[in-house]
Amino acid sequence: MRRAVILLSGGLDSATCLAIARDAGYECHALSFDYGQRQRRELDRAARLARALGAASHRVVRLGLDAIGGSALTDPALEVPKDRPPEEVGGAPPITYVPARNTIFLSVALALAEALGAEAIYVGVNTPDSSGYPDCRPEFLEAFAALARVATAAGLEGKAPRIEAPLLRLRKAEIIRWGLRLGVDYAMTQSCYDPVGEAACGRCDACQLRRRGFEEAGVPDPTVYARSA
Repeated sequence: MRRAVILLSGGLDSATCLAIARDAGYECHALSFDYGQRQRRELDRAARLARALGAASHRVVRLGLDAIGGSALTDPALEVPKDRPPEEVGGAPPITYVPARNTIFLSVALALAEALGAEAIYVGVNTPDSSGYPDCRPEFLEAFAALARVATAAGLEGKAPRIEAPLLRLRKAEIIRWGLRLGVDYAMTQSCYDPVGEAACGRCDACQLRRRGFEEAGVPDPTVYARSA
């Protein structure tokens, strides 16, 4: 059985990646992180999605990125930006950027892939509809793939896991349509940076990008928002 490791956050993009990997015929091993994030409900979402989308396993690795700080997602003293104009979203990295997060996450995924003999690592980054994080760009993924080829025993044998980013150049609407064709229940996902109880805030960058994606896809948005548009 061909195996793949899928970075699963509990959000829209990573859930779609899990469905894509499953559809490609992989035995899917989901990997989530308890990294000191303020929004810990995403781990419950990830667990439910892993079960619903047929993952063979789901691991949660604990990392104390809150000890490093520098992000509104790990430091309660920093406010999550709200109601930013659309033209500002995707520019300079906002305060919700977690320093080196994807580098760290992919490094752990690389270790797991090597231990499992997996041939691919799936990550749900995309650039057209994003907050402008530096570790979501093609250049970063290419550099990490090169690292995987020289940093692992599998790489020395020419068998380094591929870094698969199928959503990289897609708009949110395209991602949503693809996921719906594969049976993803987006009501199970949550993208919000700063939920209000069980509801998404409706005001952060992630909520704005998600809401716009459903509108452009022409399908109902199943998200419960604390504030409507």
